[in-house]
Formats: sequence, C-alpha cells, structure tokens
Amino acid sequence: MAKKMPILSITGPRQSGKTTLSQLAFPTYDYVNLEHPATLLRAQADPESFLSQHKKGLIIDEVQKMPELFSYIQVRSDANKKNGEFVLTGSQNFLLMEKISQSLAGRVFVSYLLPFSIKELPAKKRTTNELMYYGFYPRIYDQKIDPLDFYPSYIQTYTERDMRQISEVNRLDIFQRFMKLLAGNIGQILNKSKLGNALGVDDKTIENWLGILETSFIAFRLQPYYKNYKKRLVKSPKIYFYDTGLACNLLGLRSAEELTAHWARGALFENMVIIEKMKNKFNQGEQPNLYFWRDSNGNEIDLLEELQVGKLRITEIKSAATFHTRFLDTITKFKVLTKDVSKAEVIYDGVEAFDLKGVQVINWKKAQ
Repeated sequence: MAKKMPILSITGPRQSGKTTLSQLAFPTYDYVNLEHPATLLRAQADPESFLSQHKKGLIIDEVQKMPELFSYIQVRSDANKKNGEFVLTGSQNFLLMEKISQSLAGRVFVSYLLPFSIKELPAKKRTTNELMYYGFYPRIYDQKIDPLDFYPSYIQTYTERDMRQISEVNRLDIFQRFMKLLAGNIGQILNKSKLGNALGVDDKTIENWLGILETSFIAFRLQPYYKNYKKRLVKSPKIYFYDTGLACNLLGLRSAEELTAHWARGALFENMVIIEKMKNKFNQGEQPNLYFWRDSNGNEIDLLEELQVGKLRITEIKSAATFHTRFLDTITKFKVLTKDVSKAEVIYDGVEAFDLKGVQVINWKKAQ
C-alpha cells in the first residue's frame, strides 16, 4: 500500500508493536515521536519546517498528540504527490476524530495492529488458561514479565493518562471501578443504566467512558446482526476487551490456575476467540465484519461474520474440551431461518477436528 497511497496509518493499543512494525517495514525512513516534549514543541512551533526536514519518508509516532499537524500533512502530501511518504502511528483511534478523518479522506490506508495473535506467539506450548491469563501483549513474552507486574502498570501509566487526554474525568476511582465492572460483564448485553446505577453516574457518563475505552483500544462493542428473519431481535451490543490478560487482571485473577473454576472462564474464552478472529482480519488488511445474533427467545449465535453480501459464516464458541452434539442446536435453528449461511463452525477447546452435519468442529488455535 505504500506504493499506492501517500499516507499509511497504524493504530492499535499501546505496546502492541506499532513502532517496531513501522521501523522494520520502512527502515530508511526518518522517525519522530510526538510523545517526546521537545519534538512536540518543534512540530508545534513550525509545522511546515518540521515536515520539510524529512525528505526520504517520515514515521510519526503518537501523531494524535498534535491533531493540527494532519492539515499540514495533507497539504504537503497533495503538493508532493508521493506515495508512501508518511507513516502515522498512534495508540488512540485518531481516525474517529472528525477533523482528522476529513483531512486524510481519500489519502490514507488505514491499518490496525492488535497484540500478538496465537500464531505469532513464541513457540513454547501454553495451556488455554495460561494464554487467557497472560494475554498477548508482546512485551510480556519478549521481556518475560509477570502479568501481575505488567497489567497494573499498563492500566495506570497508559489507560488513565490517555483517559485524561481524551476526556475530563474527575473521579479516577469511579472510573477504575467502571473498568472492573465492565470486565465482569464480558460477553453480556450492554446495559448502560445498570452500570450507571451501580456506580452512581448517568447513562451519558457511561457512554462517554465507553468511548474512552474504545478509542484507547481497551474494550469494544460487538454489534448485533440486525437482519430480521421474522424474529424479534436483541438490538443492544455486547461488551468485550481487546486483550483477555488485561480483563483477567481487572477481574482480580492472580494465576492461570484460578481460571479453571472461575465463573468468567467461558466468557473470557469467548472473548479470546472473537479477538483472534478480529486479529486475523486486521492482519490481512481487512475490516472484520463481525456481529452476534440473538432473538427474544434467547436463541443466540456467538459470532456471525458477513463474508460478502448474502454470505454468512456463523460460529458457536464453547470453552469445553469435549464436543457435545448439543453445540449444534442453535446453528441448526438459525439455518432454518435463512439460506445466507455459507459456512458454519463450532470452535472449542478440544483437540479433535471434524465435520458433522455440515458444521466444521475445530480447536480455537486453528480457527481462521
């Protein structure tokens, strides 16, 4: 894409490897980090001069620190008509900002880098519980950091700082409780009023805080699939986290072994599978068209992927290591409602892989 578009963007959580990736992919480019106070001051003092100093291509890290720079990048890019001139990285989803998205419209290739996928992890064999507990941030594996050391610092130094930059939040203690409460609601239908009542804040505040976590790539909403198959459908989203290790820490887990009998294990496993699907799409440069489906009778498809118009892949996610035929029940009911299903699968924690009644049964590590 650097041969086709003037600007590339790489966004994702802090510590997901964006800087490493950009410098490996573009080793001859100059690199600047707007997190550095002196660099930011130079850019603010004379943006045009700041950009003109770099003739061979420029990687700008944490570019969201100076939103006004995007207009100067646009002008310079339009004048030079040079593809691959700028690589912009940031730990906030700065393309959600209206001013920035307008400046870059039609000029930028958007990519997302989440923490390691299962296929990118070091070769050492780990149990499913260990993977859920440790999470997938590269530094944990590169530097062999205990999750009990990594995640509390991550939350404090990154999430809370970003939160202050994005929005005025006066009560950090309540926001921390909000994050923990949200972790306890993984995989559940989002109920902002219920969350607000538990914390003593209104729905507007909950929405604002959700926006902060989404912009900082901490949590996300999985939207319901709206197509009406002559059923009353649930139309509220479900809540998930971008990394299960972070969620485990917020839930107070202190070891992988605690997950064995933990009440949230099934939800965390579901979260891990969904985020792996998302990573697979992002790593191919594609947008993940992922949803869930639930009707008013409680029938639910855990994950529904729109492969193309009128073609769906539906997925049931089960944390069990043993397959049961009842795992197929909702898939069978959904197939009766529509002919749009082109692929159906059960992803579970067992090792056997096989096809049964047109449904692929597969271990979560082998899923695509």
